[in-house]
Amino acid sequence: MTRQREAGRRAPLNRERVLSAAVALADDGGIESLSMRRLAQELGVVPMALYKHVANKEQLLDGMVDAVVAEIDPPGDGADWKDVVRRRVLSARRVLLRHRWASQVIESRTGPTPAVLAYLDSMIGTFRDGGFSVDLTHHVMHALGSRLLGFSQELFDDSGSAGPADAAAIAAMAGRYPRIAELASAAAHDGESVVGRSCDDQFEFEFALDLLLDGLERLHRQGWTSAGSPRVGG
Repeated sequence: MTRQREAGRRAPLNRERVLSAAVALADDGGIESLSMRRLAQELGVVPMALYKHVANKEQLLDGMVDAVVAEIDPPGDGADWKDVVRRRVLSARRVLLRHRWASQVIESRTGPTPAVLAYLDSMIGTFRDGGFSVDLTHHVMHALGSRLLGFSQELFDDSGSAGPADAAAIAAMAGRYPRIAELASAAAHDGESVVGRSCDDQFEFEFALDLLLDGLERLHRQGWTSAGSPRVGG
């Protein structure tokens, strides 16, 4: 392993190598642990050498997002739009689970990076080639949102709660919030999820994705348009 690392450090420095090392560091220690100085140390170069390949930390993060998004499976041939979308979204989710810092960085970007734009363009193409109108496709992209990239924002982060304390907390809230307590008790699935130990996060993600895709399929068959739909506020 030491010889491999030393051999890697002697290899010519390029943008791909910089981004690969940055992704690996973030995977190991979280995005908070990543700095230009630490990245340079990992690559065996002085920090200034990095700036020939990434202008600053923000450009480094942009490149890392693109490197991660590039891991999402391409669309398959011969499948209908629903199968293609489902498979690619679940592929994106697998990628995000390998790089758990990535959703936070994606959300922090002020605009989509080139790889994200290419991915979204491809997904739009899947809907359009599947017969969706431009109008419906526009609303589809809003409805799916970040789920297209394999993640969704939970109402609350319950990752800090686990074990006997959960039962005590549920019992304490039952008097004031009986419906929440009822739901919390019923949601005690086996196993540990991405957002905590109280829910099977993968199941919940696929459940919501399938609800959305089934609903979109129904609207598509009905020839739905936003022009003919009632809107809140007139």
